[in-house]
Amino acid sequence: MKIAIGSDHAGFSLKEIIRKHLEEAGYTVLDKGTHDTASCHYPVYAEAVARAVVSGEADRGILVCGTGIGMSMAANKIKGVRAAALSDCFTAEATRRHNDANILCLGERTVGPGLALRLTDIFLRTEFEGGRHQTRVDMMMALEEK
Repeated sequence: MKIAIGSDHAGFSLKEIIRKHLEEAGYTVLDKGTHDTASCHYPVYAEAVARAVVSGEADRGILVCGTGIGMSMAANKIKGVRAAALSDCFTAEATRRHNDANILCLGERTVGPGLALRLTDIFLRTEFEGGRHQTRVDMMMALEEK
């Protein structure tokens, strides 16, 4: 599985921890930046990861900023993205099973490294259930056309 990953300066340290974890687990990681802690603008990296996921260059994406919220808001502006800012295991699993979320957004200032890796693993290993949930996802995605 190919994972596109990105962060702004506020999420850089956690992004690096996640990147290393993914590589050690055998994932192919596409690092879309940033590559240091110099101040930068999160929408640039949200767009890069979102476009990689929507185009099929990556299977899923992970974005990290200070809270995960800005990244999720920016990524969700790209047609086809279902980004979720998460901070607990239940929603990490539920958003994959029920919403077919394709981008995980985390906050370096709100989620510690241990929990972040746990959320990452849950998000990547959980499959979409389809069925009745597919109808709802289709309805949600149709909102982009209105």
